[in-house]
Amino acid sequence: MSPRLRAPRLQLKTPEQIALMRRSGLLLSQVHDMLSESLRPGITTGRLDELAEDMIRDHGATPNFLGYQGYPRTVCISVNEEVVHGIPGERVLEEGDVVSIDGGCIVEGWHSDAARTHIVGAPRSAADEALVAVTEQSLWAGIAALASARRVGEVGAAIEDFVDDAMTDGWHGPALSHLEGFGGHGIGTAMHMEPDVMNYRTHDKGPKIAPGLCVAIEPMLIQGPGDWRMLEDDWTVVATGGGRAAHAEHSVAVTEHGVLVLTAADGGAAELAARGIVAAPDPLVA
Repeated sequence: MSPRLRAPRLQLKTPEQIALMRRSGLLLSQVHDMLSESLRPGITTGRLDELAEDMIRDHGATPNFLGYQGYPRTVCISVNEEVVHGIPGERVLEEGDVVSIDGGCIVEGWHSDAARTHIVGAPRSAADEALVAVTEQSLWAGIAALASARRVGEVGAAIEDFVDDAMTDGWHGPALSHLEGFGGHGIGTAMHMEPDVMNYRTHDKGPKIAPGLCVAIEPMLIQGPGDWRMLEDDWTVVATGGGRAAHAEHSVAVTEHGVLVLTAADGGAAELAARGIVAAPDPLVA
C-alpha cells in the first residue's frame, strides 16, 4: 500500500520522555550558543565542528549527525549559496558570510535537532539581514501554529503565509523561495521519524496532532529562484539561482499544557508570548 494511503504511525511521548528530550534539547541550545560566540572571520568550518563535538561529548551526550547515513561530521555548516547539509572542513569563513549551523545530540536515547543561521561580522546587505530574520520568524510562525493546529499540515501553511506577508510591505531585495522537497520531521528515539512537516502548503493535510507528538520544524529559504542541485559529496544542497540561503529549526513537543520548544533556552516562552501563546511548563524547572 502506498504510504500516502495510510496514516503514518506516530511515536507519542510520555511526559517523562519529553523531559529527557528537553535535556537533549537544552544541551543542544547551549552548543549553538557556544558556536555563535565562536563564529568570526578566519575560523574554519571544521574547527566549529570540532568545538561542537567536544562540547556534546564532554556533557556525556552523543552527536546524532555523525555517522547518520554515512555523514562524516558532527554538525552541518552551510555557507552562502549552500542551503543545507554542508560538510565542515577547511573552508575559512569571511566577513559577511551567511552561515547556517544544523546539529543534534542524543541524551539517554532521545534525540534533539536544531539549526540557526548567522551573519559573520557585518552583513553584506540589508537583503541578507532580511533573509535571516524572515527565516527565523517564519519558524516561530510555524511553532505558534502548532500550538492550536488540528493537523500537521497547518504548520507549513502558517510558514508559507508568513513568508508571503513579509514580502508584501516595503520589501527590498530578491523574493524568497522555499527549498522544495525538504522539510521537517518527527523526532524522538530516532532523529528522523513520521510525520513529515513541510514548510509550505501541500495537498496532504497531515496527521492529527495529539499530546506527545514531537516534531522538528525547519524552514529553509533562498534569495531568488528556489532551484538547487546536490554537490558531488551527495550531501550539500546548493542554490543555483545566485542567491544566498538561510535555515532555522527547533524541536518542539506538544503536551497536555501546550507546546514546549525543546531546543530553546527558555522553552520558547518569550517568542510564544509575543504571539499571545503561553508555553508549556518546562519539566527541567522545579
